Amino acid sequence: MIKNWKRILAASAAFALLFFAWETAVDNEFFGLTSLILPPPTDVASYIWDATADLTLPKAVLVTIKRLLMGYSIGLAVGIPAGMLCSRFRFFGDTVGLLALGLQALPSVCWVPLAIMWFGQKESAMLFVVVMGTVWSMILATEHGVKNIPPIYLRAARTMGSNGMHTWLKVILPAAFPSILGGMKQGWAFAWRSLMAAEIYVTILTGFGLGQLLHYGRELMEMNQVIGVMCVVIAIGLLVDKALFSPLESRLRKKWGISS
Repeated sequence: MIKNWKRILAASAAFALLFFAWETAVDNEFFGLTSLILPPPTDVASYIWDATADLTLPKAVLVTIKRLLMGYSIGLAVGIPAGMLCSRFRFFGDTVGLLALGLQALPSVCWVPLAIMWFGQKESAMLFVVVMGTVWSMILATEHGVKNIPPIYLRAARTMGSNGMHTWLKVILPAAFPSILGGMKQGWAFAWRSLMAAEIYVTILTGFGLGQLLHYGRELMEMNQVIGVMCVVIAIGLLVDKALFSPLESRLRKKWGISS
C-alpha cells in the first residue's frame, strides 16, 4: 500500500511539474509560444468545464462512444472467427490473412473517402471506417494466437475425447486468448483513430461527436477547444485501459502463473 502511494505521489508531482512548465512557457518571450498557438492549461481546463456545464462535451462523448462500441463490436464479431479460419485453413490464410496483413498498415483516414462515396454523409460511413480500423488487427491477432498454441494442448484434448467445436471453444480459444486480448487492445486503439478521422471529415446531423468538436475548434482557431477535446479522448482511452484491459491482463497473468 505504501509503495502504491509513493508511486501515485511521484506521478502526481511529475504531472504537476509538467503543467507548471506548460503554464509558464506560454506567452513567454524566451520560448516564443503564444496562447493562440498553445493555450495554457488553465484555458484548456476552463473550456472543458464550460463545455461540460452546457452539456456540449457530454453529448459529444456519448455520440462518439456509441459509434465506437458499435463498430468495435462488429470488428470483434467478424475478426475473431475470420482469424480462426485463417489459422485452420490454408486457403483463408493465403487470402484473408494476407489481405489483413496488408490492410492493417493502411492508415485509417484512407477509408474515409471510400466510405463517403459508398454510404454518403451517414452514420453507416462512420461505422464502416471504425470496423475497417478494428477487424484487420483482430484477424491477425487471432490467427497468431491459434497458430502458437503448444501442440501438447491439442494432443491432450484429443486424448480426453475432445473434438470439433468443443476443442475450439474449450481448448483453442482459451489458449489463444492472451494473443486475442492483445489484438482487442490494439483494435480498440485503431478504432479510436479511425473514428476520429471519420468524424473530422464526415459531417452528419444525427449527432456531433468529439471529432466534430475537434474539427470546429480548428476551423475557429480555438486551440483551447482542440487541446481540450484531445485531453478528453486521452482520458477516455486511459479509463478504458485501466477499467477493462488492465484487469483482464492481470487475471490472465495470474491464471498462467506469470505474476502472483
